[in-house]
Amino acid sequence: MARNATRSSGLFSGLVLISVGVLILLHNYGRLELGEFFRHWWPLLIIFWGLVKLYERTVGRRFGGGSGGVTGGEVFLVLAMLALMGIVVAKEYGKHAIEEGIPGLGDRYSFDIDVAPKTVPANAHVLVRNGRGDIVVRSSDNAQIHVTAKKTVRTWSESDAERLAKPVSVEIIQNGDGIEVRPTGYDLSDSRIGVEMDLEIPKTATLAVKTDKGDVTVSEISADVSITDRIGDVEVRNAAGDINIELGNKGGVKLSEIKGNVKISGKGDEIEVLNTSGSLTVDGDFYGPVRADKVAKGVRINGPKIDLTLTALAGHLEASTGNLDVIDSKGNLISKTRDTEINIENPGGKVVLENRNAPITVRFSSTPKEDVQITNSSAAISVIIPGSSSFEVQADCRNCSINSEFPGLQAVRSTGEDSSLSGKYGNGRGPKITLKTSYEGISLQRMSIELPPRPGAPPAPPSVPSVPKVPEETEQ
Repeated sequence: MARNATRSSGLFSGLVLISVGVLILLHNYGRLELGEFFRHWWPLLIIFWGLVKLYERTVGRRFGGGSGGVTGGEVFLVLAMLALMGIVVAKEYGKHAIEEGIPGLGDRYSFDIDVAPKTVPANAHVLVRNGRGDIVVRSSDNAQIHVTAKKTVRTWSESDAERLAKPVSVEIIQNGDGIEVRPTGYDLSDSRIGVEMDLEIPKTATLAVKTDKGDVTVSEISADVSITDRIGDVEVRNAAGDINIELGNKGGVKLSEIKGNVKISGKGDEIEVLNTSGSLTVDGDFYGPVRADKVAKGVRINGPKIDLTLTALAGHLEASTGNLDVIDSKGNLISKTRDTEINIENPGGKVVLENRNAPITVRFSSTPKEDVQITNSSAAISVIIPGSSSFEVQADCRNCSINSEFPGLQAVRSTGEDSSLSGKYGNGRGPKITLKTSYEGISLQRMSIELPPRPGAPPAPPSVPSVPKVPEETEQ
């Protein structure tokens, strides 16, 4: 019996080690919360031990001292233990699926929350914190915070929803020098529960919003605004202060009528910024297009495939995967990209472009005043300049040709298939244009600016028709 006890004890220890190892792997590489799992399912250890004891009592005698080999009963026991653990883990994953809101798993139940308003200083620092749920913040002319809130619960039954939702509320508390608005009565990481909040805060209050999942909308705030949203869209309208937005994984940004500087960082979808008196900085991986209109103090984009600095934007910019379009850039434009088709229309300052594997087109609607430097690789360069311009050009094309429409500026062939062009056009006192690429060619095009026709002499006034003379009657 001692040998059999040792055998069963070893079997139990082996099962425990296997189970713990599997759970740790699921914790590290899956979505299983190990602490929460053991808090709920630690009785499984007792069940495992009891099953081993039953096995020892019913089967162990048959083997007596027993050989050291693995029996069919032991294999069955191990498989049964693993199957039991698999069912439990599957339940945990199923709970996660419900919490993530996968359609068809669980129902949503909503309940209103009454929140008493709180008087705060007009220039208070307000922090809105949430786990899940949309947040809307508006300005108010009085020195109070008003909150309208609704709690939502996803469960299989209404009774469970009422039980989970009952302690959930929203509180407005003094937190150091600031005011914090946050849900209470549950763990914010519990993704079965969400709280939607609609707030009115003093117009001059500084605002910070931190949430894990949900859309955030802010309007008419005069002070600085900071928003951290892991999953969700962010919209800010008519704000006078600086805007700082950080996205964690997924979501888009839409800003309009911003007087301060804007910074957007992290990872997400598309960005749209309209009419900004300050600057725009985009730092991160945004796989949707970045659109901007009228950014007075310029645009800075730092992404995986684009590094762009623009000191002033009077028109439109759109940067997406594989494309960069800029119209009416009144300041200097410096860009380093790859695999990106570039189209620049009417630049007003210095232009420095570096690209590869995609064409570049730059069109001047008026005489260029600053230097232009374009370097490409394995793709074409096209520059369109008004015929009335004066400039100096240096163009080099490796294994390709150069086409110039300007009289007196013609490319020469060097050894092999390389081409080069060097010279001045006009009075020669204009900017220097430097172009360099390989394989696909360089085109220097002349754009004629048509003047409106001169007005002719005013038309002569219409002549007055003569009245025919009536013949006099003769006497009979």
